[in-house]
Amino acid sequence: MTTVDGDQAAAAADRTVRCEGVSRVYRRGGGLFGGDADRLDVRALDDVSLAVYPGELTVVAGASGSGKSTLLHLLGALDVPSEGRVLVDGVDTADLSESERAALRLRRVGIVFQRFHLLPALTARSNVALPLLEQGVPRGERRSRAEARLEAVGMGDRVSHRPGELSGGEQQRVAVARALVTDPDLLIADEPTGELDTATGGRIIELLGEVAEDRSVVVASHDERVIAAADRVIELRDGSVVSDTR
Repeated sequence: MTTVDGDQAAAAADRTVRCEGVSRVYRRGGGLFGGDADRLDVRALDDVSLAVYPGELTVVAGASGSGKSTLLHLLGALDVPSEGRVLVDGVDTADLSESERAALRLRRVGIVFQRFHLLPALTARSNVALPLLEQGVPRGERRSRAEARLEAVGMGDRVSHRPGELSGGEQQRVAVARALVTDPDLLIADEPTGELDTATGGRIIELLGEVAEDRSVVVASHDERVIAAADRVIELRDGSVVSDTR
């Protein structure tokens, strides 16, 4: 994998996701009476500015509660900042309606959740094809594209198996295939090795590295193996970027 800078960064600008002075503040009840005076502001992110480029495996590291998942949610347009801007295709995601952000995610973003979120009644092939169904892709094309992605992640012989018939690592691979089936510019993964054994986690790390050859991959993790495999490591502490190294 190559680090993107200089002319490469300019060429990839249209696929770059940017955070400019981004903060995310949550309001939580903190007193006995539940009024505004009793509410607490929890600042999950504080004045974060960065850009995510194609061709890099970027790991967002930090202790639990440092803001890793919050940053991923903002980059993936699952949430919007309280302050600052997240720009995708030069568009501020906060200016979009919820339905417009959903369409943006479907078109531009693949998401691998820590707990997979596979539908238990569907086969691996049908789970992977779901985003294509939402895009209105014809049935035959959905099937062939889902099978191709499963083959690419080493699951070509398990396309007819349901999640309950798959190991944790196999389910994770199906989740990665589903996230990639729409060919997104950005793949985000939240603690993708957190519940996997050492060998399976290692295979997932290798797979993420391969995927990052032609798109942006951003992974929230405190797994030292994931950090060691990264092209770039952004470390968060108490919602702020304390280091950004390649």
